[in-house]
Amino acid sequence: MPHAGASAGEAIDLQRLFNNFPGGLPGVGLLLLRIAIGARLLIHSLAWMAEARGWHPESWALGLLALLTGICLLLGFVTPLAGAASALGGLAVHLAHSAIDPSLVGMFDFYAIVMAAAIALLGPGAFSVDSHLFGRRRIIIA
Repeated sequence: MPHAGASAGEAIDLQRLFNNFPGGLPGVGLLLLRIAIGARLLIHSLAWMAEARGWHPESWALGLLALLTGICLLLGFVTPLAGAASALGGLAVHLAHSAIDPSLVGMFDFYAIVMAAAIALLGPGAFSVDSHLFGRRRIIIA
């Protein structure tokens, strides 16, 4: 339901998806989750691209998805979308693993999928680009 004064076609921003961007220890926990999955995706995707043999569009699409979502998760930029894309990409790899390059399956193991889904559901936390772009603002009236 749009807020007062919003048009029906207005895009939903992250501030409406998450009513807070937790700081302190919860924020550090979310940062550690983002670093763990983002670094893993980034390192594995770069290694895979360096060793890729041949042109298989579905494998390259998943490798690029892992690279982009890894970067986004490390920065905390469009975190819910990056986490969801990573989790769904991981599920796609496991459902179609016979048609996909086997080295991609290791990139998206069960724990990586669960951590990416958790990040998508919990949000980016205070230590992210998202919190600076979409977080709460302090308005000082003089």
